[in-house]
Amino acid sequence: MTTGCSDSVDVLAHSCDLTRGPGSPIIVSDRNDAELVAASVAGDVDAFAELARRYRDRYSRFAVRMVGNRDDAEDVLQSAFIRAYRALEQCRDPARFGAWLYHIVANECRTFVIRRARRERKMVRDEVALHLATSDADVASGDTLEDVQYALSQLDVDQREAFVMKHVEQLSYEEMAEITGDGISALKMRVKRACARLKELLEEAYDV
Repeated sequence: MTTGCSDSVDVLAHSCDLTRGPGSPIIVSDRNDAELVAASVAGDVDAFAELARRYRDRYSRFAVRMVGNRDDAEDVLQSAFIRAYRALEQCRDPARFGAWLYHIVANECRTFVIRRARRERKMVRDEVALHLATSDADVASGDTLEDVQYALSQLDVDQREAFVMKHVEQLSYEEMAEITGDGISALKMRVKRACARLKELLEEAYDV
């Protein structure tokens, strides 16, 4: 598969466009992931567009919870899809394409958050994610959404990633380890520290 051709990348970006309108055509296939990966490597852009369609919604939600807003999440996810397309030949287990793609999406999110943190601090805006996350983390019900948004935005990227994966995406530690490449014990500690830090920040918010 030739990956340096700008035309191919442009077609891919169009196929994976997260802003596609409700009336736009969507490619549907009964082929499994491994078959679609093989077709994509052979140059079938439509096959990769189908892979993108299968995973777009779930990974879009994850990206929103990581970077804080939908517009940035769409940019990050688009970049992740293009990166995945260019690196498809490196996918060693095409049957587990979803996990391989999740790893790429998570890395793109981490890179974006780190770069943005150097420029400015933003508050997380995904209300649904915050509601689920704070419920699982036993955050007091009296805490306002604004306080929770601010507290979550103060976590470092490692803790935020682990917290979102565990308490929002509800992944198992085994799944988290596969995606991040980190050990289960390290991930458990990261989640524990994230929850403790969230509670600490929320307590500080009311310690007037």
